[in-house]
Order: sequence, then structure tokens, then C-alpha cells
Amino acid sequence: MALTRLLIDVAPLRESPQFRRLWAGGLCSGLGSQMAVVAVLHQVWVTTGSPAWTGAAGLAQALPIIVFGLFAGSLVDRGDRRRFYLITKVGQAACAVLLAVQAFAGGPAWLVLTLVAAQSCFVAGGGPASQAILRRLLPEDRRAAGLALNRVSFQTAMLIGPAIGGLIVGAAGAGACFAVDAVSFLVAAWAAITLPPMRPDGDTSGPGLHGVLAGLRFVTGQRAVRGALLTDLAATVLAMPISLFPVINAERFGDDPRMLGLFLSAIAVGGVLASALSGSFTRSRPGSVMFAGSLTWGVSLALFGLAPNAWVGLALLAVAGAADTVAVVSRGTVIQAYTPDAFMGRATSAEQIVGQAGPEVGNLRGGLVAAGTSAPVALLSGGLLCVAAVTLIAARTPDLRRRDPRSSMST
Repeated sequence: MALTRLLIDVAPLRESPQFRRLWAGGLCSGLGSQMAVVAVLHQVWVTTGSPAWTGAAGLAQALPIIVFGLFAGSLVDRGDRRRFYLITKVGQAACAVLLAVQAFAGGPAWLVLTLVAAQSCFVAGGGPASQAILRRLLPEDRRAAGLALNRVSFQTAMLIGPAIGGLIVGAAGAGACFAVDAVSFLVAAWAAITLPPMRPDGDTSGPGLHGVLAGLRFVTGQRAVRGALLTDLAATVLAMPISLFPVINAERFGDDPRMLGLFLSAIAVGGVLASALSGSFTRSRPGSVMFAGSLTWGVSLALFGLAPNAWVGLALLAVAGAADTVAVVSRGTVIQAYTPDAFMGRATSAEQIVGQAGPEVGNLRGGLVAAGTSAPVALLSGGLLCVAAVTLIAARTPDLRRRDPRSSMST
């Protein structure tokens, strides 16, 4: 019985057919999206032969989410969330169809990136709408488990999607991969069609900029939500290690490309294991768990900078990946618990923006510090700064450490 409580809680899938369909649709569209990443990189590289262009592909995906995220979240909070989610999935499917057409026609790289950016505009609204729908489908004591299941879906897509995409691109070209991506979004749209209408509860803010500013006031004024977002920024901006992997591998582990791949895989494996054992933390106070996960992330990466050999380094990265999953699921639970329904779209949009922008800035920070000092110094200093920042945020947000949000709402 004790072991069962450690394993991931699948009760939301068992008890809610609507959540089960939404989750399955999200898994399909996530797999399609990760497959399409391979197709985009392949076509852009074949067309241009330029690493600058392939780097721009990531920027084309991230910028619309950062720029338009809060506006999309405001729209989520103004109407039927099911309909809005359906529109975003149909929009993503349409963009995937256009990507397939241009790939079969041998389109230029600028057209690929333009369509990727257009698709990302729909992503900016689809994520917050999905989180707002989850809130309505699951009772409060099941939401943490639902978020953990969504994390499993995301990690499964990350692990399997690129491999499948590579096989399809190799066998039938990028156009076929984009076509499969379009079908995956239509599956997610079908799942949305089966849901009931879901208008936000409570007073909604005015349209346009007025709604965005109201969302910003809520996110910055609600102590628990602000603390959750600042914790994520502290972890990603100060300690993100990905940009340092190549130089660490070259300087300390023989510059073996297989080891470089293992660095990334170790983080993913740690995350999957934490998800599989998420029953151990989804039933606890999410604020305390979030802080513990973020502190463990910082300590693990600081120690990775001092790792004496590759196996110790891989173990530390696996711990960091597990800690990241714990922090992500717990942060989402905090935001779900402390956010009124009328603000869910904007609050989860802010979370999505932080999740996109923080790692990009953190990788840049790590690269700049390593260029001025060394990669181990960048990792050690970043990890320690993360620990210090998270400790300060925890000290300034005592409600998150002491109180179960399910027992009361704090502002």
C-alpha cells in the first residue's frame, strides 16, 4: 500500500472520462509537435546549411509565446475556454498543413520560420486554455495528480517524438512529418469537441490591454503566484546548464558526442522517474515541495560543475531532472490553487511565458559567464545563486511553506 502511494496517481484518468480524452489528445498533439521539430530543423538545414538559421527556428517558436502570451491568456478568461482551445488546435493543424504543402514544394527557410511563428501564436493560447479546462474537469484534490499526468505526457512526447520524426523524415521527407503533425492536432481538437462549454466563473476583465494589465496586477500582487513564478525564474535564469554541456564535455570528458547526448538524456530520465513516483509529492503541500525541488535543482547543478567523473556527473544531472519535474508540477499546483477561475488564463499564460523565456536567458547567462571565466565556475556560481534566490523567496513567502492551499486562499 505504501508503495502504491509513491507511484503516479492515475485516478484522474480513471475517474474523469473528459480529462482522459483531453489528456490523450494532448499526448497526440505533443508527439506531433516534437516530430515536427525534427522536420523543421531538417528542412531549414538542408535549405540553408546555416546553423544561424537553425538557431532562428527556436526563436521563431519562443518569441510569439513571450510576446502574445498575456493577450492570449486574457482571451482565455473572456469566453468559452473549450471553444478557444478548439480554435487553437484547429489553427495549429492548419499551420501544419501549410508546412506540409511548402515542404513538398521545396519552400524557402523564411517561409518555414514564418509558419512556425504563426503556429506558435496558437500555442500561446492553447496552453493556458488547457490548464483552465483542467481546473474545471478535476476536483481540487485531484489537480496535482492531473498536472503530474500532463507532465508525463510532455516527457513522453519529448523522449519518443523526435525519434519517430527522424524516422518519418528519413523515409518520406519533412512534408510527411508535417502531415502527421496536422493529424495529431485534429485528434486533440476532437477531444475538445467532446467537452462541455466552459465560461470563466466570476467577473471577467475588459478586452485588450485592460485585461492584460489586470492579469499583470493579479500575478504581481498575489504573493503565492508571484512567489511560484519567481522561483521558476531563479531556477532557470540562474542555473540553466544546457548551453554549458558542450564545453564541459570537451574540457572534462574527452569531447565524445555520445557523452553529450547522455547529458541531455540523464535529465530526461530523472524527470521520467520523478513523474513515475509523483504520488510521493503530489499529496504534500505544493509550496514546500516546489521550494525543495528548486533547491535540489540548484545544488545538483552546482555539484555537476565539480563532478570528478562522467558517471557522477550523469547521476547529478538525473537528480536535477527529477527535481525539475517536482518543481514544475508543484508550481502548477500552487497556481491552480491560488488563482481565481476568472484569472486562470492569464496566470497560466504568465507561467508559460516564464517557462519559455527563463531557460533562454539562463542559457545565455551561463554562456557569458563561462566565456569570462570557465564552465565549471558558471555551473557552480549559477547553482549557488539559485539556492540563495530560492531561499530568499521562500523566506518572503511563508504561506507557501506553511499552509496547504486547499484549506484557504491567500492574497
